[in-house]
Amino acid sequence: MTINCLGKLIDLSSPKVMGILNLTPNSFYDGGKFKNEKSILNQVDKMLSDGATFIDIGAYSSKPNAEFVSEKEEENRLFPVIELILKEFPETLISIDTFRSAIAKKAIENGACIVNDISAGSLDDKMFETIANLQVPYIMMHMKGNPQTMQGLAHYENIVKEMLFYFSEKVASARSFGINDLIIDPGFGFAKKMEHNFEVLNNLELFQMLELPILVGFSRKSMIYKTLETSVEFALNGTTVLNTIALQKGAKILRVHDVREAIECVKLVSQL
Repeated sequence: MTINCLGKLIDLSSPKVMGILNLTPNSFYDGGKFKNEKSILNQVDKMLSDGATFIDIGAYSSKPNAEFVSEKEEENRLFPVIELILKEFPETLISIDTFRSAIAKKAIENGACIVNDISAGSLDDKMFETIANLQVPYIMMHMKGNPQTMQGLAHYENIVKEMLFYFSEKVASARSFGINDLIIDPGFGFAKKMEHNFEVLNNLELFQMLELPILVGFSRKSMIYKTLETSVEFALNGTTVLNTIALQKGAKILRVHDVREAIECVKLVSQL
């Protein structure tokens, strides 16, 4: 349960929190919110001060039916911000949310230390080879299709069984390339209907059979605010509830917009 980030061993036997920094104008919750240096640095400072171990930076919105973003545009959004953050906070452990191997490679070369891939290599056949060469931790998420098509592919006979098979194949393939540090993400909200999300959460402990750290990302998602008949702005309490359940079922990383509340979750659950 340890991963190597730039030579620093991170022990995931004690759950950690990953703060989300979206650089996209159209992300479902905070799109366009962080578009100048001051707002970016203030947000990173807040998340680190609140206890985030990792900062996950994304420059391509992966919400359902999100607009396609060119590789050049993703690069232009991403790399100045990596440089900015590491100049101000040089010890920051940056995770890059991308499914493109070229972006992943350049991000790691520019100081990031984790690659977070929503497609687990399915959208770029060079990704596994790239990660193996870089020897960095790799987060593999479950999804079908791509952000533009995934919700039309949310059909399963037995979603948990199918996801376990998906991950076992992905893990075997990643290991064959020589990738050492793997983390799995069930992909709540990705190619899943509401009932699928809750079925996966209800059976989350079964994913421990893969013997890999589990990352969960519920933060302010529609599975929360639609169930509660509210809006994304009022979905923090629901996020905390689901994070608590996930921790009790073995989750090791909480990927969130609201770091302080997630840290409180970890501290309280650790007392049980």
